[in-house]
Amino acid sequence: MQSHQGQPPAYAPPPPYSDRPMVHGTTTVITTAPAPAMMPAVIITPGPAVGSQPTILNCPSCQAQIVTRVESSPSVRTHLIAACLCLFIFWPCTCLPYCIGSCNNADHYCPNCNVYLGSYKF
Repeated sequence: MQSHQGQPPAYAPPPPYSDRPMVHGTTTVITTAPAPAMMPAVIITPGPAVGSQPTILNCPSCQAQIVTRVESSPSVRTHLIAACLCLFIFWPCTCLPYCIGSCNNADHYCPNCNVYLGSYKF
């Protein structure tokens, strides 16, 4: 039998992230699990009720009472209506959905700070 008098006793490291303190000699070693990464809080607030016409409301960005600036933009539905008109031999009328305001989305912007406020979808 060999003696290990000159060597320190074999040391086994504590298991990682245990929940209870482990005692080694006279020193208490406390290991805990790392804190989970904090996820940013996402708060979803409903936008202002907007329609296809300019709307009076308070801008959430500049806090001013404004009448929204409305810009029309074609939607996927507008393109589909134009494609159907073209396919069914009404090709001279293909541009009509782009000219009719009720076939386009109405995007609302603040006239003071130009922030996007909402959209009225066709």
